Amino acid sequence: FWDLDNKPPDAFPPFEAVVKLKTAASSFGVVRSMVAYANQHSFSYVPKAVREQRRERKLLNQLENKGVIKSIDPYVCKVCGRRFYTNEKLVNHFKQIHEREHQKRVNQIESARGSRRVKLVGKYSMKMEKYKNAAREVLTPKVGYGLADELKRAGFWVGTVSNRPQAADVALRDHMVDVMDKRKAECLMLVSDDSDFVGVLKEAKLRCLKTVVVGDADDGALKRVADAGFSWTEILKGKAKKEAVSVVGKWKDRDILKKLEWTYDPEVERKLYGSEDMFDDESEDLDFDGSDDGNSSDYIHEEDSGAWWELDTESDADSSKSQ
Repeated sequence: FWDLDNKPPDAFPPFEAVVKLKTAASSFGVVRSMVAYANQHSFSYVPKAVREQRRERKLLNQLENKGVIKSIDPYVCKVCGRRFYTNEKLVNHFKQIHEREHQKRVNQIESARGSRRVKLVGKYSMKMEKYKNAAREVLTPKVGYGLADELKRAGFWVGTVSNRPQAADVALRDHMVDVMDKRKAECLMLVSDDSDFVGVLKEAKLRCLKTVVVGDADDGALKRVADAGFSWTEILKGKAKKEAVSVVGKWKDRDILKKLEWTYDPEVERKLYGSEDMFDDESEDLDFDGSDDGNSSDYIHEEDSGAWWELDTESDADSSKSQ
């Protein structure tokens, strides 16, 4: 569960961050679902690193057009294979030919119905996928920096909420509770530093679910509550994947110890071994009143007159016989 409003991948390419995150999550078990929520502003926002990269690319295009610099390797169109000496010519070629062709295919599919639409989707699927992969490197996204598309490409389900405060937090918490109610997961991984999620993490632990937090706060409230915590640096460097093995081993040992612990439950004991009345009835049949005229107690006293470790000697045996 990814809180994009609180923890967007500003300093890292979104697709690369998602792949690393999924690799770390898979160390705890099978990843069944990946969910991300953010408001519209988060998807339209362009991080500083991306803005600087675009500014540098624009400056390089101007220098290439003036002939000041020249690229060593030509720019190759990944759709048709044509080569260009400047990046700007490649972009113009892509927009004038391939973008128009792609839009025509999309319009044909949207206007078709029934079996014809299915046939068109199958017919154009390879070409459309090839276009999307090429356009990702050539064209600049019209809105933001393609965060939603990159997350979807990596397998995330992306939810867009309104720009109201805490709208994404509420939607993410509701989704987490729904997963817990339906028992769809045994471990929850939360990407956030927002302390508002402390309550839902505590609820997950009460339901015997394991919890993992990914955030940059070293001693944040979420990491204090969760069973394990990692930073973005540990995720991207692969350190989290290595540490996850030992964390999972500790969890398994803890579960085994809990199963071995004995707890007394009167109801369970009564069902297994019968009711307590059985012992009361047997105790009534036994005679513990000591109605032996006191002889038994005296006899025990006489037998215990000597120490238990002292053996009878022959003289003691002879004297007992003469008596």
